[in-house]
Amino acid sequence: MHNVVPLQSSRPQPFQLDSRRYAKCIEISRRVRWDIDRDVIRGRAFDFSQKFLPEALSKVAELEFLTEGEKRVLSHVQGRTYANMFGLVERFIGSKILELSHEHSLGDQNALEALVRFTDEELKHQELFRRIERLIGDHMPDGYEFVGKPNDVAWLVLGKSTWAVLALTCMIELFSQEHYRASIGTDTDVSPLFNDVFLFHWKEESQHAILDELEWRRENAELTPRQRDEAVNDVIALVGAVDALVQRQAATDAAYFLRLCTRPFSSEQVARVESTVLRAYRWQYILSGAENARFSEVLTELITAEQAGRIAAALTPIAAAH
Repeated sequence: MHNVVPLQSSRPQPFQLDSRRYAKCIEISRRVRWDIDRDVIRGRAFDFSQKFLPEALSKVAELEFLTEGEKRVLSHVQGRTYANMFGLVERFIGSKILELSHEHSLGDQNALEALVRFTDEELKHQELFRRIERLIGDHMPDGYEFVGKPNDVAWLVLGKSTWAVLALTCMIELFSQEHYRASIGTDTDVSPLFNDVFLFHWKEESQHAILDELEWRRENAELTPRQRDEAVNDVIALVGAVDALVQRQAATDAAYFLRLCTRPFSSEQVARVESTVLRAYRWQYILSGAENARFSEVLTELITAEQAGRIAAALTPIAAAH
């Protein structure tokens, strides 16, 4: 009688999953589950007499030569881009999480379900932000352009190592929560509909950030020191790519806002609008994430001091300009 050779997984599993944490994310996902029409939009339209993005994020209060109405319009422009930016990043996030879920298909079923739920929620978030773009776009003058193309950005990001993509994803989902808790959710002058969009988004992103970290640590455990060093280079490249996108969008949004204004500005004032929008965007999409306490804690734990120095050096010109 021949000996039966048991099937062996082709993927080594040196990292011990904490199945309970994945299960907890499933529990919360079930509890906070929401519907775009029933819970978020509820038949409402945006009231353009109210601001969208609060000053803590938009930096419009620094432009003292603008009228209150002009500051409000700039908050609308920035708020529109803010929603579109989240719709963009969730394209590559959803794709990467779907890819990672396959690695659990014949393994821990809590991890599998948690990541499948994560992917489903990211698809819903993309649809939410497409709806918000239409609701805002229907009532703003023509000429606005969102320069990022979700699939183009996704191909660029997903061409980097999984470790780097998870680092970027974790950073984004942590700063999205911080933005809501620290400014959008606490500013009573923000449009109630805009607030609710990011309230419900935050409720599900809270679980996503936990899953990002769990998967990032799992991926980290499987890398050699050389692979991890190359992944750090990928992170630096992604920071540069994000900054390039931010610069293009800031210039486009500043120009659009200035065309909407009914009075001329001096060349100095135009330059200040342009630089303020760029500083706001670098804060919103890069620096507030890089400075997030939890993100910094995890990143520092996973890399060497020399690698941390390289990342800091890449961020220095952005921070200095900010």
